[in-house]
Amino acid sequence: MELKNTEKQEHSVVALTIEISKAELEAAKDKAFKKSGKNITVPGFRKGHAPRKMIEKLYGEGVFFEDAFNILYPEAMEMAVEKSGIKPVGRADVDLGEPAEEGGLTIIAKVPVEPEVELGEYKGIEVEKETVKVLAADVKAELNRLAQRNARTETVDRKAKKNDTLDIDFEGFVDGVAFEGGKAEHHALTLGSGTFIPGFEDQLIGCKAGDEKDVVVTFPEEYHAKELAGKEAVFKCKVHKVEETILPDIDDEFAKDVSDTCETLDDLKKEISDRLKKERQEAADHNFEEKVIDGLIEKLTADIPQAMIEGQIDSIVQDFSYRVQMQGMTLDQYLKMTGTEMGAFRAMFQGQAERQVKSRLALEKVAELENIAISDKELDEEYAKMAEQYKMDVEKVKSIVAADALAADLKVSEALELVKKNAKAIKPAAKKKAEDEAAEETAE
Repeated sequence: MELKNTEKQEHSVVALTIEISKAELEAAKDKAFKKSGKNITVPGFRKGHAPRKMIEKLYGEGVFFEDAFNILYPEAMEMAVEKSGIKPVGRADVDLGEPAEEGGLTIIAKVPVEPEVELGEYKGIEVEKETVKVLAADVKAELNRLAQRNARTETVDRKAKKNDTLDIDFEGFVDGVAFEGGKAEHHALTLGSGTFIPGFEDQLIGCKAGDEKDVVVTFPEEYHAKELAGKEAVFKCKVHKVEETILPDIDDEFAKDVSDTCETLDDLKKEISDRLKKERQEAADHNFEEKVIDGLIEKLTADIPQAMIEGQIDSIVQDFSYRVQMQGMTLDQYLKMTGTEMGAFRAMFQGQAERQVKSRLALEKVAELENIAISDKELDEEYAKMAEQYKMDVEKVKSIVAADALAADLKVSEALELVKKNAKAIKPAAKKKAEDEAAEETAE
């Protein structure tokens, strides 16, 4: 077998023309005959004892061709890929050409390959970056949230007011007819929570235990139950009890109750402030990184084959499948439950996959231009981290994660850090404009 031609085509596809000699094809057919001929019945012969030529005469000369092709193809492609120096990124589209030798075979394999990548200036990318702040009002809001979580309720003998919780029975009617899903007993409803149809909760303000009241409301036009949308309904309600929410005093004792590490309210305020700052900083750093990647992608020029996108979609779908399995459901069950076809499901991830492929190509190019290399020490350290993270033996991790693949990932990570380090952080335009206007007003 011989690689006769290598031709670059559009969309990063390379056509490889491979010639198989008559002798090689015949040898492959003979292997196919020895493997499957024993299962073929020919009149006059015991099963499996008919000569190859007799089987070909009876069933046609191509009877062993497909099996012979499957024997030859892997070796032929391995040879052609090695000699051409290409890096396939997907399955080849295979056709048969006119054989150069009578009785031989010509394979034309159109292989999607890694695209040629050009990258503009990747240092000094301008990216908006938020300045993280935690105000006293933010800490106060968090204290109030903690107080709500630690509140207690107390039954009261008075008229209900906003923020009270009522224990009620109700049944809804439209045009005097009860409708499905409109009835409940001993339902806990907090007035002002906005969980019921607009106007429902307001009409129960002023009720006390034992009261019965008809609440008249109109369902919103966009209500999820189409048969009720826009219609007037009467809910017959009975109030069993009124409960008042009593918030704890926000003091040193409160701080001890809600935190294992705080002795005073000031301690708690600092703990909340530090946590909020950390969370916001992590979010700001993530957003900055995403914007850096977007900026880097804009510098990328590459004719990306669809096979790379499809391969990335495969990975995303596989990851999604693992996650739904953790919830006790197969991907097929999820698709059936949501009424989604696989084609439409995969299409949902097209944009995400394109972005991931482009960012990977761009960062790999940065690593190449910057001559980023990963030492054995760095590899060992990363294997150790992974072993600790997954509670596995290091050697087991090494058997699962190939060193070349891990090194490639580490190069990409280092390339990203380099681009981020050299990016130019600027204030968000809206905030900068507001700050400039405020400065002007102050100056005036």
